[in-house]
Amino acid sequence: MRLSLGLLLASVVSGLFSVSAALLAMPGAALQYGLAMLIALLGYVAMGGRDVRRVRWPLVAGIGLLAVVAAMKLFWHQEQVGEAGGLTYGQVGRTAMLARWREMIDQERLATLGLLLGVSGLAAGVLALPAHGRRWRGIATTVLALLLLAWFGLSFARRFGRYPLLDLLGAVWPALLGALLAIGALALSGWRADRHWLLPVGTLLLSLWVTRTCSDLATAWSGWWMVANPDDHAFLEVGVRVSTSTEGFPQVSRAVEAAITLAGTGLVAVGALRSSHEPDAG
Repeated sequence: MRLSLGLLLASVVSGLFSVSAALLAMPGAALQYGLAMLIALLGYVAMGGRDVRRVRWPLVAGIGLLAVVAAMKLFWHQEQVGEAGGLTYGQVGRTAMLARWREMIDQERLATLGLLLGVSGLAAGVLALPAHGRRWRGIATTVLALLLLAWFGLSFARRFGRYPLLDLLGAVWPALLGALLAIGALALSGWRADRHWLLPVGTLLLSLWVTRTCSDLATAWSGWWMVANPDDHAFLEVGVRVSTSTEGFPQVSRAVEAAITLAGTGLVAVGALRSSHEPDAG
């Protein structure tokens, strides 16, 4: 029990360090502490008692996959820091820029595939919880999930509706499916949560994180697409900054993003473990 509480405390402290590093514009340290937070949280969930075994392994799988994604991003960040080189102008420079840009998008797509699998594990953990019969709370989270889904769909369509739909979906489908799964888990969380609000709050933060990730990936792809297809109503050239704003989506700092990401994952895990201790109301 002491070791379990120690792992939970280590997870919280590492998460706070990660947010602080992001606030100080230290992305490498933020990723390192974020990875440490997920590993400690993984140990805490894995040490759960027998009464939580039906939710333990889905949560372990989900958190473990998210830790793998964090490790991949840390590796890519270290590679980028270690790269050296100057700008090249002209057609050769444009080709090199597009190739590097596309490589970064492919890396993010791979990361969002891991994110989709991780969110699937967390959603499976929520689904495995017994219903506790708290109808008013279930209705509240269901309505909140529907509102979030409508806002996300309308914002996404308004921001990216002018781009080729099939190409866009081919680039962002893992993140889009992850967002739908997270919102679905939010809808279910109220029906399965205990008397505390840890699980609904955690799934809400998780949903906001994944929808933001989907928006960021779509923004990166749309910027690349405009530069790669200058004949499609976009007069762009190397040296002209491409806007990467996410109009229609909240603009938050990296520290806030880190806080939402880590807090959402932690609250879902802890809230699911606490909810599994309550007997099925049925």
